[in-house]
Amino acid sequence: MREHLLAEDLRFELAILATVQGFYQKLLRDSLGGDVPIPTGLDEDSLRQTGEDLPQTLAQMSRWLHLLDMAITPAMLRHALTPDTDSEVAEALLRYFVRRRVHTDVNRDKTDLVATFLYRHPRVAGQWEQHGYGLDGALPLSPFEIALIEILADTDVPTLPEQHVQLLRNFDPLREEIARYRDFNALIDSGIISRVREVKRWLDTSFYHPGVLATVAAHNTAFGERFDQLFTKALGEIKQFAQALDEMGGSILSTVDGVEVTVEHVAAIEQNEMLTADYGNALEKFRRVSRLKKELDRRPPIRKSLLAPAATGQKANRSGGSAAAAKPARTPAAKTAAAPTFQYPVITAQQISAEESKLRRVEESIRVFVRVADAKYRQIVPMRYFNLTLSVAEADAYAASFLEEKSQRAEVARSLIRLVSCVARVNTELEELKRSQSMSSLWKLHADALVVLLDVASSASEAAENVAKAIENGDANAAKSIRECMQKLRTRCDSAVKALAQAGS
Repeated sequence: MREHLLAEDLRFELAILATVQGFYQKLLRDSLGGDVPIPTGLDEDSLRQTGEDLPQTLAQMSRWLHLLDMAITPAMLRHALTPDTDSEVAEALLRYFVRRRVHTDVNRDKTDLVATFLYRHPRVAGQWEQHGYGLDGALPLSPFEIALIEILADTDVPTLPEQHVQLLRNFDPLREEIARYRDFNALIDSGIISRVREVKRWLDTSFYHPGVLATVAAHNTAFGERFDQLFTKALGEIKQFAQALDEMGGSILSTVDGVEVTVEHVAAIEQNEMLTADYGNALEKFRRVSRLKKELDRRPPIRKSLLAPAATGQKANRSGGSAAAAKPARTPAAKTAAAPTFQYPVITAQQISAEESKLRRVEESIRVFVRVADAKYRQIVPMRYFNLTLSVAEADAYAASFLEEKSQRAEVARSLIRLVSCVARVNTELEELKRSQSMSSLWKLHADALVVLLDVASSASEAAENVAKAIENGDANAAKSIRECMQKLRTRCDSAVKALAQAGS
């Protein structure tokens, strides 16, 4: 029986390697324009007839694949992995790379590419987006990490030491930092690509752990989407400028690194080709595009006259509407209280949406604690940096079972929950701001988060005040509880404004 199981395991291993061999053969055939000869005994017919010599065949196949692997670059693998690639092929590649676990940048990059491909192309759309809550208060495994554990179930994956767990925690602030970049130049100048690659190197063999691969794949996807979006925007502006210059009879756009960049050079830039290339190999090209963009940005009068001649004419015909149209759609209500040395950013819908997600997670974590805690202690909620003290009315709101009702008591409870969650989030970001004073990039991250929170808190207070006014004649105690909670939030917001003003100066 044991020998039978061993034979089955060997056949499964051989099937994985045969799948990788088939993929590599096709990849090399497309690259070289012809078939690569397969060693005797490793063709499909021979593999199907393999009997007692399984170990020998496996050893031969492993040596052959190692040789083929030397001819496959990460860039070739990136081109070969398309939305039409079978998930089973990608899973076989992942098993192969993880089992090899070679300590080289090339093998790590290939593993990185395959894991990210599986994350971007799930078997069922949206299956990685479902999350739950751990009963013990710990964060549950992500659905993608669970899938990777199943894929690598028969693979000897590395253990994950505590220092590497700490390294993984860098990815959450990095993803938030990526989401805040609005300009391709800023993204390139941030050095985030090299910083992430350095973190991946520090992870060493732990990189092949399912938890690490799941974290890295999610980061790669978020970064790739943002990078592509900002690069497309920047290249579009450059090409628009080049087209306008060409129509006026010009040919030289600017000089970058001592080389004149012409309209023809810009026209020859292939956006899709650059975006599908390996970031490591194409990084210098991206940097040149960024430098060209900077050179063009230094000539705003020329750009305006070329790119928006119609807008210039319209401006001359307007009386007073242009100033209002150029005004940002949303700015935080607390802006007037800040010192002039701190520049408040314009708040975007994406930032509001991201903050709403954080508030919902805070609401849920407080609700879980209040409902399971002893009645004597449920008003003191332990948070990451502080204890959040709840009033009796606030604790009752979090424990309420009628929050989905369309009733007055449900509106009161929802208002209190919203206000308390805002208080908790402002406190957390204030603590983060204090702890990141020596790190400018992290400080900016938390400062921007506070600006968004001030706006969200202002909206929450307005909505809560409307509820309090509607019920004050019928339920004065509930109205009082809402206003007391609003005062707590107002106090924390005042502290946030002062902290931003002091830190900014």
